[in-house]
Parts: sequence; structure tokens; C-alpha cells
Amino acid sequence: MKLHAHAPSGRNTFTGYGEGWYALNGERRAASLIVFPDRILDWPVDGFDALRAEDFAVLAEAQPEIVLLGTGARQRFPHPRLTMALAQARIGLEVMDLPAACRTYNILMAEERRVAAALLVA
Repeated sequence: MKLHAHAPSGRNTFTGYGEGWYALNGERRAASLIVFPDRILDWPVDGFDALRAEDFAVLAEAQPEIVLLGTGARQRFPHPRLTMALAQARIGLEVMDLPAACRTYNILMAEERRVAAALLVA
């Protein structure tokens, strides 16, 4: 699906998605990443089952207001012990499938919220 967002220029925006991929700023990608409105971080996670507490600690250090965890083709919830760093930092976590995370990120980013999308494609 192709997305048409009206967002502030110069901000990272999802422009499409499909099975096993998403498009960020018009560039198709198939790797796990953490996306902020103003930067992109590599997220070396090989899928949902490979998630560790350290993967969420990286997000907590960045201090977003909310993290959108896109868990691939279907919604899957990580164990609370993995996401404890976010709770301790008082950072909200919303878990959804990858397409929903892309759409929700665009909305929150356009509202100028401090949002991060942590995306798993595998």
C-alpha cells in the first residue's frame, strides 16, 4: 500500500508498506530499524523471537514520548520483562503490526509528537 502523508518537510515519513517491507522517505526497506522524525537508527534484531531487554534499553535512552513497536505481519506482545526499561523511563509503548505502526507513526509525527517506530520485518 502506498501512503500519502502531509508532514513537515525534512522529517522521516513512511510512504508505503507491504508484506515483509516498508518504504521510508520513498525508499523501500526490509530491515529492522528505529525511526524518529529526525533520525534513523540501525536496530540489529533478527525478528520478534530474538528481542532482548537491551533492545528496548536503546529506545529508553533516546527518550521518546511513545514507542510504536511494529511486530511484522501480525501483532505480537513482548514479555513485560523485556520492555521494563521503557516503563521505568515513563515512555509509552504501543504494540501493533507493521502496517499499523507505519500509519500511526505518520499521524503522531505530523502532530509533532516525540515518537519512535521500532520496526521488525522478520
